[in-house]
Amino acid sequence: MKIAVVDYGSGNLASASRALALAADRAGITASVLVTADPDLVAASDRIVLPGQGAFADCARGLHAVVGMWDAIDHTTRRGTPFLGICVGMQLMAQRGLEHAITQGYGWIAGDVAEMAAPGLRLPQMGWNGLDFEPGAHPLLEGLHPGDHAYFVHSYALEGGDPSQTIATTDYGGPVVAFVAAGNSAGTQFHVEKSQEVGIRILTNFLRWTP
Repeated sequence: MKIAVVDYGSGNLASASRALALAADRAGITASVLVTADPDLVAASDRIVLPGQGAFADCARGLHAVVGMWDAIDHTTRRGTPFLGICVGMQLMAQRGLEHAITQGYGWIAGDVAEMAAPGLRLPQMGWNGLDFEPGAHPLLEGLHPGDHAYFVHSYALEGGDPSQTIATTDYGGPVVAFVAAGNSAGTQFHVEKSQEVGIRILTNFLRWTP
């Protein structure tokens, strides 16, 4: 299995690649994890992982700045290659980001990424928070239990989305979209690579996933 971790100047590339290698080992999958800025290698991969941190608009600009990368990810994912977005990588799956300016995303999932309300709470949401979901709702949740904790760092979140595409939420002044899936694409608002055993379990499920 060839796993492409997209390098466009944003995201925890080393942490993500190490976590994927560990997940592959635990799953008994022979895999090569390649951190790459080459769109041809992304297009030829069996799995695409898009990390991201910072602002939606900055990450979108960073992807567009790598010649051919935005389209390579879009076309390869639309033709069926499993995709996982992490943090802003997940947000880029949405229709638009509203941080600083209106920025177009991939549009694979419904909704916009807007500043969280979180009345009375500090932003960014930073730290461990529990996941709320229906057990058995999606293969990527296999082996997890409601209340399992994941690590979040964000001030913006998906709003106005399609409830059928949200497979887990968290609570931060109200429900916040934490995990989305649509067809062969999925994304976590939290950092799977920093979420210890919960994160490794999700990555293992992703490598085994046959959408």
